[in-house]
Order: sequence, then C-alpha cells, then structure tokens
Amino acid sequence: MAKLRILVVDDIYANRFLLSELIKLTGNEILLAENGEEALSILRQETIHLVFMDIEMPVMNGLETTRYIRNEMPSPLNVLPVIAVTAHNPEMFFQDFADVGFDELITKPYSAEKIRDVISKIIP
Repeated sequence: MAKLRILVVDDIYANRFLLSELIKLTGNEILLAENGEEALSILRQETIHLVFMDIEMPVMNGLETTRYIRNEMPSPLNVLPVIAVTAHNPEMFFQDFADVGFDELITKPYSAEKIRDVISKIIP
C-alpha cells in the first residue's frame, strides 16, 4: 500500500502527539492542525488522503469542520474520508451526529491496532 498523508486535527497537544505517533507506526505521513480552521487551510494547500478529526475544539469544532468539508469544499475534497475522534459514547455520538458526514469513528483511548483497523477499513 502506498504511503498516505493523514491530517490529525485536535486542539490538545498530547492528543495530537499520541495519535500522530500511533499513525506513524502504520507507515504513513502525518500533518497536524490545532482546530478546524487550520485544518481547512491545510486541506486547501496540501494533498491529504484521510483526516482524523477531534469533535470538541475551539475556533471551529469537528462537526462544523466536517460539515464545511462536505458542503463547501470542491470535489474531490468534499468526499475526503473523515474519521471522528471522540471520548463520547459511540452509540450516542453516531445517533446524534450521523448526518454530519463522518466516515468512521474511533474512541479514546487510542491503540495502534484501532488506528490500523480504521485506516484499513476506510482505505483498503
């Protein structure tokens, strides 16, 4: 499999660091953003294959950012795979936010196996 360029969006440094280190174990390249606004800027300038998007962030949260990607970004960015990253109960989260446009969901705590599985599921 070719190396993917994965954008990790999270306002908390420790979360960005941990997630990016686990993704590096999969052999992929990482770009980092602290909020949705910064993520959109990166998406406009860089080739990204997949996004791990935290939900609760200042400036522009994960829900707003994913809606923007789906509704306002040109093709093919509007269909870019976006994985929700949350500490919320997954059943409740997807019942409430299924319409936002997330492709998958991973919950904290992360593991290398969880990361590898979700990447393989989204990009076989």
